Amino acid sequence: MSTIIYPAPIFGPVTSRRLGRSLGVNLLPPDGKLCSFDCVYCECGLNAERRPKLDMTPRHIVAAELSRRLALMKEAGELLDAITFSGNGEPTSHPDFGRIVEDVIAIRNQFYPNARVCLLTNSTHLPRKEVFEAVQKIDRLCLKLDTVDPDYIRLVDRPQTRYDVTEMVERMKLLSGRCIIQTMFMKGTVNGVSVDNTGDEYVLPWLEAVREIAPAAVDIYTISRETPLKTLQKASAKELERIVQLVRNAGIDAHAYG
Repeated sequence: MSTIIYPAPIFGPVTSRRLGRSLGVNLLPPDGKLCSFDCVYCECGLNAERRPKLDMTPRHIVAAELSRRLALMKEAGELLDAITFSGNGEPTSHPDFGRIVEDVIAIRNQFYPNARVCLLTNSTHLPRKEVFEAVQKIDRLCLKLDTVDPDYIRLVDRPQTRYDVTEMVERMKLLSGRCIIQTMFMKGTVNGVSVDNTGDEYVLPWLEAVREIAPAAVDIYTISRETPLKTLQKASAKELERIVQLVRNAGIDAHAYG
């Protein structure tokens, strides 16, 4: 059982495969996981195993703690590449997400104006007007799209709210050129059913959706940390590179993180 639970509201800095030296902003409770997905590969564990008892951190505390941490880092001469909304679940679930984004940008500008404000999101709340408007202010917007196969989504991503992947792709298309698609490729089984999405059966329909979205780039990755289910396996570097090349052949920048 995975045991990574991040403190709130600020954690790190951590070294990210994609974002460099990144300070995390966790808007979810510090004692558990709260997410609109329940991915079988989540490093924070399954939702039912990590039910929080505390509330989400209020907006004013997020701003105060971020200011305090950045002031200390600046005084110590520390480098910082990114400030990233991530943590114990889906960041855009916070009711004050839009206003917190504005706070974080303003605080970033005060202390580390060259650092990028980033968001890792499963995209479930993009249909909400206030969330859609807020994400457009973020420098690096990473949207999860593991597949366009509804059965695979139900088996692996396990949405906890209404989720229509066709509708989600349409929302992502409205962010074309600004967003980065992030996709988990893996192998193994869930309840005896294969979750290998590295073959053309899954890759080609996903690639067509990526073409329609026309993102700034695609981040392709595989399992790198402990997962809740022991039946999951990493995709190979060769498999990831094949998919990267398919995306590049479609005229879209892509990178693999194994």
